Amino acid sequence: MNDLYIVGFDGTAQSERAIEYAANRAKKSGASLHVIHVLEWSPYSFHTPEELAERHKRREQELDRASAQVDPMVNELKKSGLTVTSEIRHGNAADILCETAKGKKATQLIIGRTGDSALTLRLLGGLAITLAQVSPVPLTIVP
Repeated sequence: MNDLYIVGFDGTAQSERAIEYAANRAKKSGASLHVIHVLEWSPYSFHTPEELAERHKRREQELDRASAQVDPMVNELKKSGLTVTSEIRHGNAADILCETAKGKKATQLIIGRTGDSALTLRLLGGLAITLAQVSPVPLTIVP
């Protein structure tokens, strides 16, 4: 059975570097890639029926925008000879990446490093810190 690398992608330069890193490793090892774009979305919110309708509309727009980023990149990877699948999901990125890695029996999880305002977040990024603690498979954080 070939290895499967789960790659987190959010359209940032860091995630593009993670895709490039994963693609290079996959070409050398014969692994497949599964690219996931997670749109952060909390189901815990109280809204009126009108607000819920507007929220659903925004959610669909976000999916369309994400597809416009993910689909061309996945097609390019496929053209290079790699076996690539992808998905776009709403929810908590760490939860979804871990759930997918377990469910697909991935051998590695690859993400790009991002940063925020706190010193630790500047060093790695919130998602990277969380995944370093909870990832069910080896994690590679690409600078």
